[in-house]
Amino acid sequence: MSNKLVLVLNCGSSSLKFAVINATNGDEIISGLAECFNLPDARIKWKIAGKKGATSLPANSAHSQAISYIVEEIINKEDGLAEQFAAVGHRIVHGGEKFTESVIIDEEVLEGIETCSSLAPLHNPAHVLGIKAAQAAFPTLPQVAVFDTAFHQSMPAKAFMYALPYNLYKQYAIRRYGMHGTSHLFVSQEAAKILNKPVNQLNVISAHLGNGASITAIKNGKSVDTSMGMTPLEGLVMGTRCGDLDPSIIEYLVTRKEYSLTGVMDILQKQSGLLGISGISSDFREITENYEKGNERATLAMDMFIYRLAKYIASYAVPLGRIDAIIFTGGIGENSHIVRTKVLELLTVFGYQIDSEKNKAAILGEQGIITKNGSPVAMVIPTNEEWVIAQDSLALASTDSLALASA
Repeated sequence: MSNKLVLVLNCGSSSLKFAVINATNGDEIISGLAECFNLPDARIKWKIAGKKGATSLPANSAHSQAISYIVEEIINKEDGLAEQFAAVGHRIVHGGEKFTESVIIDEEVLEGIETCSSLAPLHNPAHVLGIKAAQAAFPTLPQVAVFDTAFHQSMPAKAFMYALPYNLYKQYAIRRYGMHGTSHLFVSQEAAKILNKPVNQLNVISAHLGNGASITAIKNGKSVDTSMGMTPLEGLVMGTRCGDLDPSIIEYLVTRKEYSLTGVMDILQKQSGLLGISGISSDFREITENYEKGNERATLAMDMFIYRLAKYIASYAVPLGRIDAIIFTGGIGENSHIVRTKVLELLTVFGYQIDSEKNKAAILGEQGIITKNGSPVAMVIPTNEEWVIAQDSLALASTDSLALASA
């Protein structure tokens, strides 16, 4: 297959991130975001070769209208661009146990993604809408599903099982799945290059820190433990998600304080985390600004975020035995030198010594080791989930094309 470009779609419940990626070298031809779906101020913005554009979408637009605009008003305006597409790649948050690797989307796969919606109710239904809209826009192109959960399918049972009656796992697949798999995979591969070490001999702890945040222990290149659980709610303190908590809190609020179950879940998903603690924002930039001004609750939110993260990192010494590097990635991990400093200060028991100049320089897309010579290694690596999706999509589209040709 001579075409190397992949349209990558990441559909959320009220937004759609998109990019056109050269799958062979990772070059980003187009990137953009459509947001505020189903609201009067629905809008879209994009960037092509450094030039930015933005406009409103018709009021109450959603996935299909956004994809139509992307195709007709952005992609098709670039002469001959769509003719170079090899596939459309879709980021899918949850694949359950059914999907252990990326796949060409057919009716059975689409049904499987829908079935997993109960495990990621804020994400999978939106993915299905995006897939159907993309199929309508590009009926002849292979559509590929790339699952956040797939990378974590290598976890052993002792890591992914909950200490619940075993039949709950067998009957309902209640277990830990993990998320951000494409990000953890990408940065571990990049770390291997930096350390000049084969991926299958690499032991790293990858911290993907953004509005959603997770940490993964990667042993010999494979995920062996991760902080998110059956859904993206478990684990670290996040933008609006609570992370780990005593489940009896839910029972207490419902039975003793007469909250509805729906109301409690809304609190845990949308009103907790940095937003709930600080009372200011879920945006870490605003938390940092207020922390630097001495705001008490912003300081508490920052401290809790860092403390929980450092505890998880320390605990992953258990499954790894040997740690070749700690990797910071994601919007916060890549840009907050304060978080990295404070986390590594809590890990001095392991010998980490941060290099302040290198740490402050590793922002805005810059990568590299941020610890002193002779210290255990910590590094910053900007993630590139879109490239992973594009690579998998091109590989599967090429295989599918060869299979059709030989049929």
